[in-house]
Amino acid sequence: MTPLALALSLALNATPPAKAATPAADKKMTAAQKPAAAEDLTASTRAWQEERLKSLQSEDGWLTLVGLFWLKEGEQTAGSAPESDLDFPQGTPAKLGVFTRKGNTASLQPAPGVAFTLNGKPFTGGVLQSDEKGAPDVLKLGSMSLQVILRGDKLGVRVKDTEAPARKQFHGIPTYPASAAWRVEARFEPSETPRTISVPNVLGTEEEMTVPGTLVFTVNGKEYRLTPVEGGSQLFIIFADETNKDATYGAGRFLYADMPKDGRVVLDFNRAYNPPCAFTRFATCPLPPRGNRLALRVEAGEKRAGDH
Repeated sequence: MTPLALALSLALNATPPAKAATPAADKKMTAAQKPAAAEDLTASTRAWQEERLKSLQSEDGWLTLVGLFWLKEGEQTAGSAPESDLDFPQGTPAKLGVFTRKGNTASLQPAPGVAFTLNGKPFTGGVLQSDEKGAPDVLKLGSMSLQVILRGDKLGVRVKDTEAPARKQFHGIPTYPASAAWRVEARFEPSETPRTISVPNVLGTEEEMTVPGTLVFTVNGKEYRLTPVEGGSQLFIIFADETNKDATYGAGRFLYADMPKDGRVVLDFNRAYNPPCAFTRFATCPLPPRGNRLALRVEAGEKRAGDH
């Protein structure tokens, strides 16, 4: 079984869930859990969802992915011709060029007549910067673009196409209704010393990520914990819950939260969203780390979408 298939089996092998319990809006609920008005939360959640869909459908969004090819050491031919080492999608030139891997570096020599551009200028061949230390080089050819990605010791070529069927046929993502009950306040327990955790991914490998602390929150009188990792200027949370069995993406969901203020963090599960792997098999998504699998139905945020 592939790592991705294993991740998806979370949803298939689980027993049917019990009826969900909605967090009680009792007297103990803090002000952070009670927006000024329900319509304000609904409107802000809808605006966030619209921006989310706009990004997903953009010319550089995840719906444009059409291929991912892992490079071996040495030379590999690429193109849509059957004899190509890297079998690119139909619509690609039969002979696209030759990729060469040397360690963690990849170069491309385009085939005669293949007119790539890099930053708007003709690209006649050379080394391509990967995403290891920042934005990668992006080669463009018509509606298609290529970039090199590094995942552990795996070096690959990611292919996007603005004319991808997934992008053209996208009809949105089902969501739960926005609910103030799922906007909960967590206590932030900072790490006493800098530490990292091993975060698994769908490739079957792990990546070390920095942990700033632990989030502790209560739903219906029961305490739960989540371990966030650093996500730029925010906290990034990769979590699973019992809705993954039947209603949300089987491998878990993502959530961002603002950095703590006075030791508190607001977790707005209405903004829990599907990872890229929910839409394409060509993404390399992280999976929930140990301890981030909640024995709880989080009926908020995005529901299951797509066939991946």
